Amino acid sequence: MKSVTVVGSGIIGLTSAIILQESGFEVKIVAKEKFEKTLSNKVGAIWFPYEIQPIEKTNFWASLAYKRYLAEANPEIGITFLPFLNAYTDKSNNDWIKQLPLGKVREARKNELPQGIEMAFIGEVPLAEPRLYLPYLFEKFLANGGLFENREIGSLEEVSGLGDWVINCTGLGAKALCEDNDLHPMRGQILRCEKMELPSFADPTKKGALLYVINRSEDTIIGGTDYEDDWNENTEPADTDKILERFNASGIQQNPQIKEVLVGLRPKRSSVRFEFDPKYPTIFHNYGHGGAGYTVAWGCAMEVAEILSKT
Repeated sequence: MKSVTVVGSGIIGLTSAIILQESGFEVKIVAKEKFEKTLSNKVGAIWFPYEIQPIEKTNFWASLAYKRYLAEANPEIGITFLPFLNAYTDKSNNDWIKQLPLGKVREARKNELPQGIEMAFIGEVPLAEPRLYLPYLFEKFLANGGLFENREIGSLEEVSGLGDWVINCTGLGAKALCEDNDLHPMRGQILRCEKMELPSFADPTKKGALLYVINRSEDTIIGGTDYEDDWNENTEPADTDKILERFNASGIQQNPQIKEVLVGLRPKRSSVRFEFDPKYPTIFHNYGHGGAGYTVAWGCAMEVAEILSKT
């Protein structure tokens, strides 16, 4: 049995590890931080292909992931489906709606649109709640015979010696590890609030003025920001004010009670790096998923496993 080492324990790393186990590989995860300290634990984690390229591959991966979420939907592990309204304009790419099963997406009616949104689709999409889903995945990985090593990796040469195959799922950490000038942060700040009874929706049509609301089982997420090349991981009161201003401008007559303000740096790239390393052929790179990690993770993992099984 060939061994595979996955570097990184966020949603991309955990799903890659589990699919590789299901494909017959012996798998170990090596990571600087355990899953609860990764970006994946800070996000709203709804299925939607946001700020990720290339679109053709994204659609394929997202479709596979959607089917996986359907198969394992269970509130106890944090996987549910909910109606999600997503705004668009004449310039938007709406290929994502083709990835949903027949009858699971429709045009929003005028009386369903928040103020400031003129057109939107409503799709029945997966929601993965990180506080439940990430521990579930990690325990599943261990139960399948997986090993976890808490270790910081300093170079690709060191990575190449970790196993017969190595999958690089280090997210934004790949910028330094791979000296990748194409990879850069997209700073996101969100508000975790007391649960409110209101529809989940997103308006990603205005760069620099991102707004979304995600209702989860015990809280409501209001976001956010989409600042590129911004390495600031501190919470900024000015951004909180801007998020609340956009929320109030949507016409929702509720007063959010903020429980926590969170900041995360999305790993943005001109396209996901999904390839073998040209210098170290035992390393396969799987990083740069922008704001769509949960949307495509299972699909990427399935293709990685297929590639290694044929190599």
